[in-house]
Amino acid sequence: MSINACYCSTMPNSHLHIDAKRDVKAAIFDAACRVIRGRGFHQARVTDIAREAGISYGLVYHYFGSKADLFDAIFNEWWSGLFGLMEELEAQTISPREKLAAILDHFLDEYEARPELVHIFVTEISRSTPNLTPERLEFFKEFFRRAERIITQGQQEGVLRKDMKARYLTYIFVGAMEGFLSAMVLANQPLKGKSQKRNIASALLDVFFNGAGLMRG
Repeated sequence: MSINACYCSTMPNSHLHIDAKRDVKAAIFDAACRVIRGRGFHQARVTDIAREAGISYGLVYHYFGSKADLFDAIFNEWWSGLFGLMEELEAQTISPREKLAAILDHFLDEYEARPELVHIFVTEISRSTPNLTPERLEFFKEFFRRAERIITQGQQEGVLRKDMKARYLTYIFVGAMEGFLSAMVLANQPLKGKSQKRNIASALLDVFFNGAGLMRG
């Protein structure tokens, strides 16, 4: 048998093995999100996560070295998606309103598709001082820096008022968005389809731009 033939004959098994590992890791991740949402990070146990995922206790440690590593994986999952979007927005020649709308859509889409992930972000990260380590806080600061660049663009293009610092307008926008989402999470209120998300995003943008828009005589 040729080398190429040997290689080709082993590829399906190799791919199956990789896919199986990914499936197990994803199952642990999803189970951790459900357990942490229900019990809170500090009360959640690895045994609970393993039971929820339907796997052995030791397998959790095989893929994630500790419960803290699992929590960091959840943390990084949230930020990687958001930062990926913001990098795309920075490269596009669209209006500041369209960029802010895209960020709002991302938050709302994530809440509809992965409520456990967003619940953990709100209750265990952004509103939990013990869990918000200096390293994790840097991610928030980076998010504000990127959002501020969009706000600054709006000021430069004459669609946002200049009598307030871009930083403060950023706080207002992010605060409104995060506050609304937090209220939805804490009330355990689900989102129901594109129409509702579109209405929510439009209302939040209107409130922001009506207050932060350029004052015209």
